Amino acid sequence: MINLKELRSIAKHFKVLYVEDDVMVQKVMAEYLRQLFLEVQTADNGLEGLTAYKKKKFDIVITDLSMPKMNGIEMLAKIRELNAEQPLLITTAHNEPQYMIKAIKIGVDGYIIKPFDYGQLNYELFKISEKLQKFAENEAYKKQLQRMVEQKTSELNSIMHFQTDNYEKTLLAMVEMIEERDTYTAGHSERVATYSKMIAKEMGCSDEECDKIYRAGILHDIGKVATPDVVLLKPGRLSDLEYKLIQEHVNVGYRLLQNIPMFQELAEIMRDHHERCDGSGYPRGIKANEINTLAKIMMLADTFDAMTTNRIYKGRKDTKAAFYEIMSLRGTQFDEKVVDATLKVLKNVNINVNINQLPHTDIEKERFAYFYKDRLTDLYNQSYLDVVLLQNSFDVKYKLLHIFKLQKFSKYNESHGWKEGDLILKNIATILQICTDTQAVFRIFGDDFVLLDNGECDIEAIKNKIKKVLSGTIIKPEIFKLVLDEKKSITVEDLENL
Repeated sequence: MINLKELRSIAKHFKVLYVEDDVMVQKVMAEYLRQLFLEVQTADNGLEGLTAYKKKKFDIVITDLSMPKMNGIEMLAKIRELNAEQPLLITTAHNEPQYMIKAIKIGVDGYIIKPFDYGQLNYELFKISEKLQKFAENEAYKKQLQRMVEQKTSELNSIMHFQTDNYEKTLLAMVEMIEERDTYTAGHSERVATYSKMIAKEMGCSDEECDKIYRAGILHDIGKVATPDVVLLKPGRLSDLEYKLIQEHVNVGYRLLQNIPMFQELAEIMRDHHERCDGSGYPRGIKANEINTLAKIMMLADTFDAMTTNRIYKGRKDTKAAFYEIMSLRGTQFDEKVVDATLKVLKNVNINVNINQLPHTDIEKERFAYFYKDRLTDLYNQSYLDVVLLQNSFDVKYKLLHIFKLQKFSKYNESHGWKEGDLILKNIATILQICTDTQAVFRIFGDDFVLLDNGECDIEAIKNKIKKVLSGTIIKPEIFKLVLDEKKSITVEDLENL
């Protein structure tokens, strides 16, 4: 259920155009929207709505579909021509499938069924308002970080102008700037630099070139200074938009370094380290004969480290498996000579198998919690449960999984209110946290809990404590046990099906 106070706090910044030909419906809906949004302008049909849109900027357009003069579909198509990114919501009745199909093709952001169900209405309004807010925050953050990049560029130019002999200190200062934001990236950069130098030396590169590619390797991800924390520090898989933001770090890093005389050659190497010999890379999509030779080396060193390092949603490959995949891409993504040299010099490289994205320091734990903590109970959520179950299939730590299901909890909420229900959830969470490792307790599906057991949990004691909390209520606890199979991973979706 959407919290109206939270919805109002987000929506109050946005302007809405509402198009509806039914006068009574328009009046009631407009009154409701004005309680939430900064400004609401109405129109009686698509033609009037389009005219209003051309005169003024609106954050959200909400429209009926079946209208005189110009229907909603025709108006939305015209608006899409004017602004391909305009957020759009439609209101529709169940008997309008032909309009719905056309609306989906146009790319609406949501729909509200008539007659209006205010729960669904609030959900759609919250969803689109939250999307607008995040976009605005990201834009502001990017601008702020761009100013930081420009400031750093200016500072580094000054350093190079007055201290041309101070290269080593400048280099270390830039590396430290990366480490402060993302400790994983810092370790990755050092490994890529080392691997790159080893491969370059095997290929007969000069000492100067080996030194150059090492320094470029240290700095190859410096453009991530302009990547928002919400993307850079996200432990899980990235969305398409987030992946595009990550890709932009190459251009940002290039612009940062190429303005500094002593870094210009490094900038060229760094810019091309995500290109591919078959033209499938980024940012320019260039092919083998256009890619700097040292960049070809770095792209393979970067890929090898990514393959052999544990990430949240991907277990590491051993060297043999990584080499097998690299060989399959020989001559397409990767240069043949670079592949041959890589297989030779990295076959006995010592890889730290303990490197992962899990938090270590208090600051890292707080960043991690942003993505995976349940706000009510302070337990981890079901998204993180998927992560832990996947990791457990790589490195078995937990042998049993206990599901604590609260029967009749919804009825209890209905009769006693959400506040009382939340208190029960908090109390049960506290019991589970006290009885075991907090990183092994999760809240899932709203009113269920999962406890991962390494064989040392006193489940009977936990049961008794939970029953005591629930005594005198209609809520009945059910506890299920699953044995975690070392040969087969299980997901939250599997638990839901069970």
